[in-house]
Amino acid sequence: MEISEIKFDAAGLVPAIVQDAETREVLMLAYMNAESLRLTLETNETHFWSRSRSELWHKGATSGNVQRVVEIRVDCDADTLLVFVHPAGPACHTGNQTCFYRGV
Repeated sequence: MEISEIKFDAAGLVPAIVQDAETREVLMLAYMNAESLRLTLETNETHFWSRSRSELWHKGATSGNVQRVVEIRVDCDADTLLVFVHPAGPACHTGNQTCFYRGV
């Protein structure tokens, strides 16, 4: 599938669920725009669009906890990405392995 076939929302974003390629644990949810998806495909490391800072960010650029991309899948509606990675460290800025460490 081509980037042009991805259904980005009105803000130009698509949700990207990041999952550990080995354990299958869901690590985080972030958003990609066409540029961050292109960078992710080119570098084989995750890049996202920060909605709060309105800028591109390379996961692990400051922490060293980069995510090496193994595979990217798109859902049946082409409006959500599933990114399988080999993480170099915790996904969450809190230091937890996953951002989904709290129950409701």
